[in-house]
Amino acid sequence: MELTADGVSALVDLDAGGRLASLCVDGHELLVTDRSAGVYGWGCYPMVPWAGRVRRGRFRFQDTEVTLPLGMPPHSIHGVGVELPWTRTAPAELECDLSDPWPFGGGAIQRLDLNGERLVMELTVEAERAMPAMVGWHPWFRRHLDGSEPVVLDFVPDAMLVRDDDGIQTGATVPPPPGPWDDCFSGVRQPVGLEWPDVLTVELRSSCRYWVAYTEPDHAACVEPQSGPPDAFNWAPEIVEPGAALTHRFEIRWR
Repeated sequence: MELTADGVSALVDLDAGGRLASLCVDGHELLVTDRSAGVYGWGCYPMVPWAGRVRRGRFRFQDTEVTLPLGMPPHSIHGVGVELPWTRTAPAELECDLSDPWPFGGGAIQRLDLNGERLVMELTVEAERAMPAMVGWHPWFRRHLDGSEPVVLDFVPDAMLVRDDDGIQTGATVPPPPGPWDDCFSGVRQPVGLEWPDVLTVELRSSCRYWVAYTEPDHAACVEPQSGPPDAFNWAPEIVEPGAALTHRFEIRWR
């Protein structure tokens, strides 16, 4: 699914988890496009119906033990939508049936709005029966754009969630330390900025409350808005009731 505007093109791969496979602005490809990185390592993909890790792929909901696929053993990670096919239902809209392997059923809808200045992505989860749900996005921005200096991240959070030896947040928070990071943060000042010196500046905004920053790779920087923290299903899940929906937005703006 290709969208174009003045000097901008966006390509969505319906068979690769409905992800943004390319975002090209004024001739510069912003995203990592190397598919050899594996399902979780390229493009900008929706995380649905959860984002981040779920400890050991297990949680309890309404007195029932729920088991999820272990996308990154020993934990579940980044939802099931990233590995499912999506169907185009309108010029800038696509849908995904979550009923297998997500045990609660339901579906997800993505809507995209592109012009010459920004891309807005909206992600909705619809419930058939009461279920926990989260949404988020995982963009892999390139560290360098066409030989530029490394991207400079303007990322100012209030707090960082503490992780244990399993890499799962504990519920405690600390003042954010210097990077590099592979951590979840709250109270993030928006917009989040990415600047490739003398080439391009990008601003990120989202209705999500939490952001994960993954800045350890040499080739990429990931700044990921999420509606809840990792392992939220085992802490304080957001519940979507039958016939209701959870919706959030993510905007990428450039100049």
